[in-house]
Amino acid sequence: MIHKEGRIPVVMTFMVLGALAVLVMLIFGINLPTLFFAAVLLVLFCLTAYFFRNPNRRVKQVQKGEILSVADGEVVEISEEEESEFMAGRCIRISVFMSIYSVHVNYFPISGAVVYNKYHPGKYLVAWHPKSSEKNEHTSVGIRTEDGTDIFVRQIAGFVARRIVCYAKEGGSVYAGQQLGFIKFGSRADVFLPLGSEVLVKEGDKVRACQSVIAKLRQLTEVS
Repeated sequence: MIHKEGRIPVVMTFMVLGALAVLVMLIFGINLPTLFFAAVLLVLFCLTAYFFRNPNRRVKQVQKGEILSVADGEVVEISEEEESEFMAGRCIRISVFMSIYSVHVNYFPISGAVVYNKYHPGKYLVAWHPKSSEKNEHTSVGIRTEDGTDIFVRQIAGFVARRIVCYAKEGGSVYAGQQLGFIKFGSRADVFLPLGSEVLVKEGDKVRACQSVIAKLRQLTEVS
């Protein structure tokens, strides 16, 4: 199924490539080279439609305090750092890189209330660059769990990506596995967690949104 963010791009791609194929055949006739050209255009269209796919993803049943992956892709960095925009202190950052072949739908990693949401224009460094989290175009979403624990998520545009869609609305309630948004054409998602959280993945691991548990919040697991 095509994601709603891809319906217009997919239709426009079909119209442009289809018109180009017809034009070439009208000019040069229907022969082996023009049929090959049309086949190449068909492959390009299929790749575009594939990029905007929206799989019917079953959300893993999580235990209290478990953090689901925000995105499909590869864990490219796990670090402890200072985060001043929302967490206001040192925290753990887990970064997941989405290649152009990954599903680019993003999902909320935990249930709670959206207490912060901001869009930041910026550059388009390659998404695995250490500074891309702050310098690239990105959206910031702060989630507060029912016990008051804060989680911070960033959707980051990459070198190819030029548009971020974020569905988070400040003041609204969300649940783990609910769609957070969509990033078009290669990107990264960062999740910031409180110090003391138990990280369950390592750099190089492949993760799936809604299904891979990447960490546990110590505050919540100890209470439960």
